[in-house]
Amino acid sequence: MKKIFKNKLLVFSVVLSSMILVFACKDSFLEVPPAGQLSGGQLVTKAGIEGLLIGAYSLINGRGTWYSSSFNWVQGGVLGGDANKGSNNGDQQGLQPIERFEVTPTNFESGSKWKACYEGISRCNQVLQYLAKADASVSAADKQRISGEARFLRGHYYFELKKVYNNTPYVDETLDYGTGIEKVPNNVDLWPKIEADFTYAAANLPETQSAAGRANSWAAKTYLAKTLLYQKKFADAKTLFTTVIASGQTTNGKKYALVANFTNEFNASFSNSSESVFANQAAANTGSTNNANNDFVLNFPYNTGANGPGGCCGFNQPSFDLVNSYRTDAKGLPLLDGSYNLPTNAVKNDQGLLSKDPFTPDAGNLDPRLDFSVGRRGIPYLDWQDHPGQDWIRDQAFSGPYAPKKFVYYKSQTGTLTDGSSWTPGYTAVNYDVLRFADVLLMAAECEVEVGSLETARAYVNTVRKRAANPAAFVSKNGKAAANYVIGTYDTPFTDQAFARNAVRFERRLELSGEGQRFFDLVRWGVADKVVNAYLQFEGKILSNQLGGTTFKAGKNEYLPIPQAQIDLQGSDILKQNPGY
Repeated sequence: MKKIFKNKLLVFSVVLSSMILVFACKDSFLEVPPAGQLSGGQLVTKAGIEGLLIGAYSLINGRGTWYSSSFNWVQGGVLGGDANKGSNNGDQQGLQPIERFEVTPTNFESGSKWKACYEGISRCNQVLQYLAKADASVSAADKQRISGEARFLRGHYYFELKKVYNNTPYVDETLDYGTGIEKVPNNVDLWPKIEADFTYAAANLPETQSAAGRANSWAAKTYLAKTLLYQKKFADAKTLFTTVIASGQTTNGKKYALVANFTNEFNASFSNSSESVFANQAAANTGSTNNANNDFVLNFPYNTGANGPGGCCGFNQPSFDLVNSYRTDAKGLPLLDGSYNLPTNAVKNDQGLLSKDPFTPDAGNLDPRLDFSVGRRGIPYLDWQDHPGQDWIRDQAFSGPYAPKKFVYYKSQTGTLTDGSSWTPGYTAVNYDVLRFADVLLMAAECEVEVGSLETARAYVNTVRKRAANPAAFVSKNGKAAANYVIGTYDTPFTDQAFARNAVRFERRLELSGEGQRFFDLVRWGVADKVVNAYLQFEGKILSNQLGGTTFKAGKNEYLPIPQAQIDLQGSDILKQNPGY
């Protein structure tokens, strides 16, 4: 069903002057001249409006430029300490000041997200504008569904903007050039607007859809609950999450549930499972790499040749701090006191060793999700080979010894679920779940903690941990577990709210690592200053060339700067820069 949706993708660039242009995005970031133009008469038909809607969906994957998709591996992952920028000092240098919290408003990379989100919003607004003028080919039911999808997507793009930049100009379908769009300030809180879009979508979308990639009413209810959670409206969010967990179903009619094998949720052969609440749909070999997951192409081990995936480019390397957090105690529980970075607990690594040098992987207790999520020396890297260490790392002294693993394709999928028509085979059909059910359970657990239902929170956390403890899914080597995987559940009741809160928050890191969520969690919890600075101090001692001497500044670094080019365009009297920039 994924391919049915994506192979029909018509990529429309919808600008606010109401000109509709067909275009193709390139990795070079160059603007491509329009190949054609559609008339307004064509766009008031069902086919025309559906085409515009599919174009609005496509921006979930970004603008064909790196760092602009909903994956947020830089904005949510690198900034949150899940990973280092990776590669070496000379490649993609614009990421360096972002990672070091020294970014300026003129930084190109930090503005990529802004452009992608507003392009998506523009397309959503165009759908709603043409829907209001639709001809007789568009039924009342179609209008209800399409408007629900457009507003769901608009809510998503504004949610992304809110997380990354805080308050930005709110533009809906009633505004265009000549009607005040260029005069919209960024002094209005986005949360009520986002809530309104998801509330409308939840009320107007069907439970099932014609293609797995389309949003349904349950995805809208889930996103609404997440919006409430981010505003600390815990009781209201809890009510919605409880309903979603009990009765929610995917667009293709599967009741929400965790898949038995953790790794299958990141395997293109098992896309749109019962765990996928809403996902960016990716497809390979469709005639355009824009339909593949193009924000992952940098995030493969470096210089792998025929014995590894991607071949490029060594970015998004998991951090020492993240890897160490997977240490478990004798009962298989995480070290919630933060002692996982102590020399006695830190996971053994091959930093400073050549691949030809002897090395034996860590023999201590580890959460199996470590080797589901991170490539480390001596452990099988999917079905390719054992990770060889430095031979697959571009600059170990700069970025550490680890490689990302969660969204990597299998050797057996080469050529079928990967697209080799461009400069790298790293264009894959691996979906990215914007919302997945494990995340839902842990967000619900958060709400339960805050309203005082600690035992319900424990049950949700244990559900996630029990799935991770499935021995059939453990990474294996020579017929047995590749490491000493020891993971248990919380068997003692949660009686202390502070302990329960810590357990839930730590579980989010373990379960959702590498999925672009960590930094946004830290910011909304109000602990980014403390946690990020502790991370920078620890990681910076090891990777001094990359992270040494930098600090997170509270009251500033919670958000990226508003792009200076946008302020110059609208005027500083209308668009105000974020504090500290």
